Amino acid sequence: MSHADPMVGREESRRPTIAKRLFQTLPLLFIALRMSAQQDPSVLTVERIFASEEFSTEWFGPARWLDDSSYTTLDSSKTASSGKDIVRYDAPSGRSTVLVSAASLVPPGTSTPLAIQGYQWSPDRKLLLVFTNSRRVWRQNTRGDYWVLNLETKQLRKLGGNSLPSTLMFAKFSPDSKRVAYVRENNLYVEDLTNGQITPLTSDGSRTTINGTFDWVYEEELDLRDGFRWSPDGRKIAYWQLDASGVKDYVLINDTDSLYSYTKPVQYPKAGSQNSAARVGVVASNGGPTKWIAVPGDPRNNYIARMDWAANSEEIVLQHLNRLQNTNEVMLGDARTGVARTILTERDSTWVDVSSDLRWLKGGTGFTWVSERDGWRHLYTIPRSGGSAQLVTPGRFDVGGFFFQGAIVALDTTAGWVYYSASPDNATRTFLYRSPLSGPARVDRITPASQPGSHDYSVAPGAHWAFHTYSSFGVPPVTELVRLPSHQVVRTLKDNSTLRARVAVLKRGPSKFFRVAVGGNTDVDAWMMLPPGFDSTKKYPVLFYVYGEPADMTVKDAWEGELYLWDVLLTQQGYIVMTVDNRGTAAPRGRAWRKIVYGEVGVVSSADQAAAARSIGRMSYVDSTRMGVWGWSGGASTTLNLLFRTPDVYRMGMAVAPVADQRYYDTIYQERYMGLPSVNVDGYRRGSPITFAKNLKADLLIVHGSGDDNVHYQNTEALVNALIAANKPFNMMVYPNRTHCICEGETTSLHLFTLLTRYINEHLRAH
Repeated sequence: MSHADPMVGREESRRPTIAKRLFQTLPLLFIALRMSAQQDPSVLTVERIFASEEFSTEWFGPARWLDDSSYTTLDSSKTASSGKDIVRYDAPSGRSTVLVSAASLVPPGTSTPLAIQGYQWSPDRKLLLVFTNSRRVWRQNTRGDYWVLNLETKQLRKLGGNSLPSTLMFAKFSPDSKRVAYVRENNLYVEDLTNGQITPLTSDGSRTTINGTFDWVYEEELDLRDGFRWSPDGRKIAYWQLDASGVKDYVLINDTDSLYSYTKPVQYPKAGSQNSAARVGVVASNGGPTKWIAVPGDPRNNYIARMDWAANSEEIVLQHLNRLQNTNEVMLGDARTGVARTILTERDSTWVDVSSDLRWLKGGTGFTWVSERDGWRHLYTIPRSGGSAQLVTPGRFDVGGFFFQGAIVALDTTAGWVYYSASPDNATRTFLYRSPLSGPARVDRITPASQPGSHDYSVAPGAHWAFHTYSSFGVPPVTELVRLPSHQVVRTLKDNSTLRARVAVLKRGPSKFFRVAVGGNTDVDAWMMLPPGFDSTKKYPVLFYVYGEPADMTVKDAWEGELYLWDVLLTQQGYIVMTVDNRGTAAPRGRAWRKIVYGEVGVVSSADQAAAARSIGRMSYVDSTRMGVWGWSGGASTTLNLLFRTPDVYRMGMAVAPVADQRYYDTIYQERYMGLPSVNVDGYRRGSPITFAKNLKADLLIVHGSGDDNVHYQNTEALVNALIAANKPFNMMVYPNRTHCICEGETTSLHLFTLLTRYINEHLRAH
């Protein structure tokens, strides 16, 4: 039931966020390249990493499977002076054919082809829908212009009638290819492609009545953006509606973009406060009244976390999550009567994760499901009638890649296999496996055992071909075309050879993955990077990079791009760099490992991290008097907790965009892991760094963007007051009007990482 919109490009990843480079001006690029040419290519500088294209990672695509054995990509046009052609490639032979030339995407009255930011084919393959001129909505560019190209007549026209530019969202074809539905200004519309007639399906959309899309917290924490679905027969559309009235505004203040400051209100429900009320309705695609699904309970204290048609055009399936997020009811709703019935209930004493792996089987008689009911995250098949679950992936391991964004990679319903990501033997790596859907229960590894690291796959509809992208620690990614299930490599699609060569000449010391004991017969995963010319008879300062919260992990055998290169830079300056994944992070080490933090986020993580640091401090080559720690977002909160709760362990710390008080963060995230603040009063107090600010001994740098809509600048201001009240010295840097990524504006990332590097050198002192 995953609905990642192929028309949308991600602008900013989920926590923790490391700033993305936005430096594309030619003068800066020429200066940076000239500087790098004069330098020793084996020695890194902050400018080489963050102010040039020298170490850019090249990614294959954007590419998508067209059918069982062919795919399309965007290639630079060979006939037009600018723009991209959409090119079809035959998987077995590699032969290419231009399906849509850039020249055919020139709007009437202009001379420049559309810049393709997303595209989709109509079901009959006679039309092409192009997404362009996009604008960012919170995390992703989900609002923009849509154009339809008739592949037979070559007619190109813009959707939306006389609507203003960049106002349409989530446009998609009807099953019969004759219409397109989209959201505009929180209302849902259907446009007839034969005559251009636009039919409004809703008319009550406003700032507080949101149809077909979502508010801030639903998008951020439930990963929901596209809020409507065509029925398989094209006669109906099911959609979410959110009533955000009563959700309080957090007001961002913009002091820099005009002569007088102005405010930007963001509807943001902080932990314990009122949420939007969500409901799902079904409306005829030619207009008419909406039939609302009768989901029980107070809609402001429950969530509809997933919704889709239930393998037919008569019922929808939805996941109904209670506010504490420890009960998830899978319901079928009758599109005609609105009656809902529960066919599966998932419960946990802590929290349950919303499943993005509900896929219908055998004509809709059953579906796949992911559950931790046996202590591990496993795939099951469930009868539609709600009978007994059948385990598909037996063993003491978790299915799903890093962050558990979804376990199922592909379904081969013809042969009866499910392909999925898993890490049975090493939580720092991910591989592809498959198991039979109907038994007998078995687990087959598809990724060759000779390939370490982390592996991602995009599988063709027939499950015979896949794009395979793999990388490992310090080794840039390679994408290749492979046959399944043999994993035979047919051809390399992107090898990053230039980047690999540049990384290969860098002065790098040894690195290794290892485990650290933290007490109670528990060990945690870690990696370390040692300086070039490492001498085990000397003592070195250590900088720890941390995250520590349930939404992510840091110990990954994968290419980490700029962050890895910055770590190399620090080792070249004489530092040991390490990271540790405490219990409670998203590591695939079982339910008990992840959920031990329930109600105590910030407490368990601090204890594990400090115990690991003390153990590492006893290594013969570690200077335990010069240990530092830094992190971003949740990692910044962990950094503060470590400095304040264990002040004798760390010499210095850097907190970028921290949550200082857990009550200041949003309902869905904070309540999922901590419960309600009115009930778990002491847990919120003990987990919040601000509670222990008076204990600060280390040198501390706090960094925040004043325009952060995610972790509000309020956190840093409150922390500053607490430190002032305790008469504690600290350093601080505010980036005006920057968001959580602190990435907006020319040279912002360069400035930030120059600041961090300088602070480390001044307060940890490698030499």
